[in-house]
Amino acid sequence: MSDSDSFINEVTDEVRRDALYGYLRRYGWIAVVVVVGLVGGAAYNEYSKAQTRSAAEAIGDQMLDALSTDAAEERAAALAAIDAAGPSAAVAALLTAASQQDAGQIEAAAQTLGGLAVNTDVPEIYRDLAALKAAMLPSEDTATRMTLLETLAQPGASFALIAREQIGLMQIEAGDTDAAIATMRLISEDAGVTRGLRDRAQTLIVALGGDITAPAPAE
Repeated sequence: MSDSDSFINEVTDEVRRDALYGYLRRYGWIAVVVVVGLVGGAAYNEYSKAQTRSAAEAIGDQMLDALSTDAAEERAAALAAIDAAGPSAAVAALLTAASQQDAGQIEAAAQTLGGLAVNTDVPEIYRDLAALKAAMLPSEDTATRMTLLETLAQPGASFALIAREQIGLMQIEAGDTDAAIATMRLISEDAGVTRGLRDRAQTLIVALGGDITAPAPAE
């Protein structure tokens, strides 16, 4: 390579370096902003996660403290006083209703479950579970209970088979043995039934004098 070529290459490299430094001086702040934004975003995300985790742990500790109370009335009051949101609120409400029922506060339990059943801030499965538990509370209004259970027993509902089982039990209480056998047979032959629920249904069929090998009647 000649001296002139070497000189030209050196000059070209120097020009490129000057141009690069110029770009850095002009636009380098953008890179700094991007880096700061990424670091700040990651830090905020970790902070937010830590805050959420801390709040969830605090709610969990309050629930455990309330559940450690022996007296059902006091336990229900402690659980009802917990200020929670989302799934945590649903769990607190279900535990509250259970304690209220243990304390014989059936009306209060029904109100707690009813409130949860219509709370759109919690996932649907919790609302359905609350409605099911409300329908399972002892009540002289059997017509309303049956209507609610029939709604919950519709195909595709979260707790359809459990609701249908409760319908069968109500039919037994009413002395309608044939209807109860038919209901239990539908449960036992459902493709989505669990083994435990199938066993319970078949046990009741036999206890009521039915035949578990007989086909279920068409609905």
